[in-house]
Amino acid sequence: MPIALSAELRDLADVVQQITSRSADPASTRDQFSALASGAPAAVWPELVDTGLLSLHLPEPIGGGGAGLMELAVVAEAAAAGLLPGAWLPTVLASYALAQLDAEHKALHAFEEGATGALVMAGLRITQEQGRFTVEGTSLPTLGLPGAQWVVVRSDGPEPMWFLLGPEALRDAVIVDRGVDLTRSIGRLDGAALDPDALLLLGSGQRPTIDLAVAALFAAEAAGVSGWAVRTGVDYATTRIQFDRPIGAFQATQHKAAQMLVTSEVAATAAWDAARAETQSPVQQQLAAHQAALNATFPAVEVTLELVTLLGGIGFTWEHDAHLYWRRALSLAALAGTESEVAARLGAVALGEQRDFTFLAPDALPELRAEVGAVLDRVQALPAEAPVIEVHVDPDEPDNDEAEASWQRVRPGPAATLLAEAGLVAPHYPAPYGRAADVEQQAVIADEFAKRGLRQPSTVIGEWALPTLLEHGTAEQQERFVAPTLRGEIFWCQLFSEPGAGSDLASLRTKATKVDGGWRLQGQKVWTSGAHEAQWGICLARSDASAPKHRGISYFLVDLASPGVEVRPLKQATGRHEFNEVFLDDVFVPDDCLVGEREQGWRLAATTLANERLQMGGRLTHGGAHRLRAVIDGGDYATAVEVALAALGRCTARENALSALNLRAILARLGGLEIGAEISVAKVFNAAAQRQGTADLLGVLGPAGALTAGGHAIDHLGLPAVLFGGGTTEIQLNVIAQRVLGLPREGR
Repeated sequence: MPIALSAELRDLADVVQQITSRSADPASTRDQFSALASGAPAAVWPELVDTGLLSLHLPEPIGGGGAGLMELAVVAEAAAAGLLPGAWLPTVLASYALAQLDAEHKALHAFEEGATGALVMAGLRITQEQGRFTVEGTSLPTLGLPGAQWVVVRSDGPEPMWFLLGPEALRDAVIVDRGVDLTRSIGRLDGAALDPDALLLLGSGQRPTIDLAVAALFAAEAAGVSGWAVRTGVDYATTRIQFDRPIGAFQATQHKAAQMLVTSEVAATAAWDAARAETQSPVQQQLAAHQAALNATFPAVEVTLELVTLLGGIGFTWEHDAHLYWRRALSLAALAGTESEVAARLGAVALGEQRDFTFLAPDALPELRAEVGAVLDRVQALPAEAPVIEVHVDPDEPDNDEAEASWQRVRPGPAATLLAEAGLVAPHYPAPYGRAADVEQQAVIADEFAKRGLRQPSTVIGEWALPTLLEHGTAEQQERFVAPTLRGEIFWCQLFSEPGAGSDLASLRTKATKVDGGWRLQGQKVWTSGAHEAQWGICLARSDASAPKHRGISYFLVDLASPGVEVRPLKQATGRHEFNEVFLDDVFVPDDCLVGEREQGWRLAATTLANERLQMGGRLTHGGAHRLRAVIDGGDYATAVEVALAALGRCTARENALSALNLRAILARLGGLEIGAEISVAKVFNAAAQRQGTADLLGVLGPAGALTAGGHAIDHLGLPAVLFGGGTTEIQLNVIAQRVLGLPREGR
């Protein structure tokens, strides 16, 4: 999904795409390399002026469009995808900064008419004594400086000053450098060559909105480059034939392309999140800016390199455009700073503040808020011994004091009954079990829970079982199971996986034999979460061995108290036993516990696995930022503080990306847009984030990571539950490659 979520923003992206496809294709750009490096305007410049793409964000009173960072980010993404040459990005950054500092400055008229610009952010030390400025040093390399007519300069220091330089002041002060990106100029500003009297003071102090604009538009360009790399790689993999088949049919190629898509989608999300922070607080802007660099700008280098390796020899030559996009990615990443410094800055901010992902106004849906609030107030008024959430702590693991690592489910009692009757346990279910709540209503309900410090209760595996019963079950089955589950009286497990049928679920061998009044089940299930506590299980069994493997499966509800059911806990590497083996030895299941028609179990299983509750956040259970924050706050790290902060910054960036992915999916649904790769992308990225997060945590702890105290090592040992659950990363990559990217199955 691109940055643009609305039809209007997508139309804007289309305009940019038309311009780049018509006037700025890489082939024609090659002839301009030398001129572009010296600062000569690109051939496409007049069209950018005429279409208003240079004044889109400028104040309306001077003829600008009055738009914000989101519109600029959409343009930047589309422009980078078309490798737009020249000074659009540095000019827009300069004029954006000037408008932030002085919205009525006369130079803004020059920008509106097509003047070029650049934004110098570091390297110059400017001091003032007795009313006169002194300039020392040389600026860091700056995009668009050669050829710029107006330059906004920020001086170094904790309380920077901001200046504007016009054409005359720049005449002999610009050092033209040879840049990695061949499609636009880069240079440095020589402080010794500047006339101090030509410095026009615009203001002083930190301006996080300007920092945000730089980060957001760099990230948006990186997202555009990454998106182009994915599309180019998929096109090549689909048409390039080796060993009598497209190379896209090979799993290694599919996984490479799918991982590129994951990185690209996260990049677009990160840029979008940075752009939406424009109107938020300075601290929120800092959180958004740093995560955009970590999730979009830096990763674009790897995506474009992966494209080159996918293309093979041709991608390593000037015969293909890949190297031009690779160069663009390298330039953006270098100019964004070092990854470790950005991560440490994010970590320092994240110690005291978390990113705000709320999207509803406080007064949204007031009648619903009042109704839900009244119910929750009644819940809070109940005796303390009647909580709605029950936390299971493994008795075999004395160090397990982390509630997040244990079962958290609806506890039967007056609180659960009250919430279930009000339709607040699963508000998205239809009445009488829920409220048929749409996305916005679910968000309001979640907000009311959060405002009171309450967790929304979960039926755990019931989140998958009940939707299947609501869609395919009989009225009697719905009445028997749905409401009691919502009240916490029934706890479910999922009897799907088998020793020989994990990812290849359709290969299951558990046998269902028809007998008078029901069925007899014979077989073994494994990796069954919570079976040692469950009363009922949803079970797939083969009822027709002669049918093709996907067609001979039926879907049953199994009472785990039935004779012949044996549950054997599986102790994990953590020492916990959350998973189980379940043996079904001639277990009788009555006819009224067959869901849907016989031999239709595979279709029903698809319904079960597709149902996921609306996610409002991205906090990680393994390797989460909250763990690193606690370690740093407690002084329990064995590294330099900058290393610990960088680790926290990386974890924070990953969690923020997941939260932003969730928020974008919510807003897309509200806007009626189709949800594409987002769910699969989030699953892959979530697994990688938790894996990387635990590694970061252990790297900061040093020798303390050898102890079970604090649960940090146990946290790492619990990773397989995330990496395997719901399908391994490799299976998810297959899904993305074949169903999202359209690459052929191997052997076809």
